[in-house]
Amino acid sequence: MDENESDACAAIANIPVMKNYSGQLERLGGLTNLVYKAGDYCLRIPGDGTEEYIDRANEAVAAKEAAKAGVSPEVLYTNAESGVMVTRFIDRAETMNPDAFRKRKGAPARAGQAFRKLHVSGAVFPFHFDLFQMIDEYLGILSGKDVDLPEGYHDVVAEAEKVRSALEAHAAPLAPCHCDPLCENFLDTGERMWIVDWEYSGMNDPMWDLGDLSVEGEFNAAQDEEMMKAYFEREPKPAERGRIVIYKAMCDLLWTLWGLIQLANKNPVEDFRAYADGRFARCKALMADPSFPEHVDAVRQG
Repeated sequence: MDENESDACAAIANIPVMKNYSGQLERLGGLTNLVYKAGDYCLRIPGDGTEEYIDRANEAVAAKEAAKAGVSPEVLYTNAESGVMVTRFIDRAETMNPDAFRKRKGAPARAGQAFRKLHVSGAVFPFHFDLFQMIDEYLGILSGKDVDLPEGYHDVVAEAEKVRSALEAHAAPLAPCHCDPLCENFLDTGERMWIVDWEYSGMNDPMWDLGDLSVEGEFNAAQDEEMMKAYFEREPKPAERGRIVIYKAMCDLLWTLWGLIQLANKNPVEDFRAYADGRFARCKALMADPSFPEHVDAVRQG
């Protein structure tokens, strides 16, 4: 038994719903946390350093509300102090990745339907996901760490003020959003798409979720159309398309900083220098595309 599994067993001993569990632990994926399948349970133990930027009390509320909305597994145990969480394990579901979103027929549509179900649920999450405030907060965290920003990062943040102005000209009604739709946070049964991991969830412009998933899933134009039409149950309007494109760029701008925090915290799961640099390069490329100002204008006009 390695050190991580020992930590998991120690956590189980203090979880009432799992106190009689003595079966095997199967390690699942996770970029920052330790996640295990334990029979009918899914056990999540937070990774080192996540307390710097994750509000576990907010996460617990959001996870429970998302379960009530029917888009996330039942929450069986949470501890806001330790961050340990136990949910019901979803059987016969595939953990998604970009390749799975390409190969599994109807997957982008099922994701769009799940987002719609969440966004119209009426749930209220405690946290307000403010993109530009989070960029400032992440920059503040990084100011105390020994890690370099990609060259030109502050210039792009300054350029993004035009985006901010357009978004504020016609502010979208806030909705309960996942805010971190990494492909691996989607579990697909082929009939239904479940969404997990509510660490970054909050009240947000719902178009963020669609734009961010498109980036994470490396969606092509056809996949984007499938997701959007399933979500809107109609053709999206130019301003709606524009918001989605804008958020494709802005999510990369934000998650660049998140990657650098992981690098500074010596997270060994991935090459986070390459992750951050790749994110930033993709953000710059999209913002430099000749069509990008047209999308910004469409959003500004509403």
